[in-house]
Amino acid sequence: MSRQTENQPAAGRQRRKTSCGLVEIDIERLNSDGLGVARRQGKEVLVAGALPGERVAISIEHEGQRREVGRLQRILEPSPMRRPSPCKSLSACQGCSLMSMHYPQQLRFKQDKVQEAFGRVPELKDVAIQPVLGADQPLGYRTSVKLALGRHKGRIVIGLYRRGSHDVVDTGACPLHHPLINRIVEVVRDEIARQDIYLYNPVSRRGLLRYLLIKVSPANGKAMVTFVTSQKDFKRIPILAKWVMRKVPQIVSVQQNVNASGGNVILGRETLRMIGQPDLFDQVGDIRLRISPTSFFQVNHAQAARIYSLVRQWAALRDNEYALDLYCGIGGIALHLARDAGQVVGIEMVEEAVRNAQQNAVLNQLGNCRFLAGDTAHLLEDLATSIPQPAVAVLNPPRGGCQTEVLQAVASLQPRVMIYVSCNPETLARDLAELIRLGYRCDAVQPVDMFPQTAHIETVVRLSRGGHSQK
Repeated sequence: MSRQTENQPAAGRQRRKTSCGLVEIDIERLNSDGLGVARRQGKEVLVAGALPGERVAISIEHEGQRREVGRLQRILEPSPMRRPSPCKSLSACQGCSLMSMHYPQQLRFKQDKVQEAFGRVPELKDVAIQPVLGADQPLGYRTSVKLALGRHKGRIVIGLYRRGSHDVVDTGACPLHHPLINRIVEVVRDEIARQDIYLYNPVSRRGLLRYLLIKVSPANGKAMVTFVTSQKDFKRIPILAKWVMRKVPQIVSVQQNVNASGGNVILGRETLRMIGQPDLFDQVGDIRLRISPTSFFQVNHAQAARIYSLVRQWAALRDNEYALDLYCGIGGIALHLARDAGQVVGIEMVEEAVRNAQQNAVLNQLGNCRFLAGDTAHLLEDLATSIPQPAVAVLNPPRGGCQTEVLQAVASLQPRVMIYVSCNPETLARDLAELIRLGYRCDAVQPVDMFPQTAHIETVVRLSRGGHSQK
């Protein structure tokens, strides 16, 4: 990413090793992951936590043929973008690459990220991009976490794996997490130690407890906890569940997910309820939601509500019109559209998410929703002959974007409006170019900062039939 700042280091400044073996380098820019980028001896050097315009001292952790990875040790000349970090674990965790950057500069970085992704695609180079919608609450917003468990020098650690290793970095009271999540993590850590529960070791593949999943409903102040184990356990996990729920009464459900695989996939196929409710009830925008232990849902409720409202506004559905919601998850977007539409059909690969979506339609008394589980492209072929022409189609795919077959199938249905919700500017730009070739134009592009302190950005695009992309 060729992002320049007012504080670009002077060209040709000497890179040198310090007396203690550290290397001094000048950070030129941030890459798309928010990592500082420098040049040293003809190689690119990546440094987490370093900002453009800074001179820093680093230790080299990895040397490749064309790239090195450095660990930030000291900031010799700080950037005006830098602020005191609210995270005590930042240097060890490295999960939030923009945590030390003032928030307005974070938004500028994300604006540039979308702009540059679009600029690399000829069909999109003249498309106007609205300023990023920043978050009113850039800290404490995360309502869902998946955390690894481990031991370090006999102490229980709960957090994230260090990049490229099986070492768990304890994230402590993470400033991104909802306060209730941090409270639950603290109690779980204490109870695992008190009950001396055998933690899973991914190297030896021995042990019981692998991961800790927590979901919080900010609207209701309640939480769901899921322990991922290497095998079914009806002795130690129920006792752990009882004590954790006793110490944190806001927990309304504790589940056990069984993952006996030796890989790094977090969740297994079987989930057992230990104590409490089977699902967590929540509300986002105008819609009440029922969320199961393993269903995906947006981690930032406030920004998700803004996206749902924007999608509903851009769709402008009438009560005699159909809408499609592809990759619908538990139905958040579909249910918002259903308040205006004649009927909404949602498609999702994950069967448990479809079960949640169906339950959520009942919960909100929206009888004009239909949810289908299966392959998106195949289901679109079937729907082409069984429903009227959809007026609006919403696409909300995972980071990899949409298959070409899906884009072609949706375009063949000729909805008057398409709305694409993306978490990856690169695949979004690729897919928009295909939709333009299929006869659509981009009318509006709105980035939304769903993940403050990180390099991720959500983008919502409205497309309509006819012509080329507009300025």
